[in-house]
Amino acid sequence: MQITRQADYAIRAVLYLAQLGPNQRAATSTVAQEKHIPPSFLAKIISQLSIAGLLHTSRGARGGVSLARDPKDISLLDVVEAIDGPILLNECVSDSGACDFEEECPLHPIWQEAQAQLVERLRNTHFDQLGK
Repeated sequence: MQITRQADYAIRAVLYLAQLGPNQRAATSTVAQEKHIPPSFLAKIISQLSIAGLLHTSRGARGGVSLARDPKDISLLDVVEAIDGPILLNECVSDSGACDFEEECPLHPIWQEAQAQLVERLRNTHFDQLGK
């Protein structure tokens, strides 16, 4: 499994904003430049993160983008799922009946456990824990 480039960029952008400090705003052009994110790509990412309730955006001379929640309340899972949707290692994990061999498949419980561990790790990693 590999997260998309878009999710990677989203994580970088949220981390940058988390490191600014409480209630701080940044111009999207600054975030793009500092985190090496193509500006047009960042605009789409910011829109998705805003819809998910993770970012606030404002226009104008004093505009910019800021976190909608405290960094301790935003997990890596929140950001990845806002961009890529639910994590899914194999379709058989979420869709019972997707595989004809599910009942006798020795891999099914392994996929389930691996996905559960990954989701839990991302859910328990918050942006206030990540180094500056």
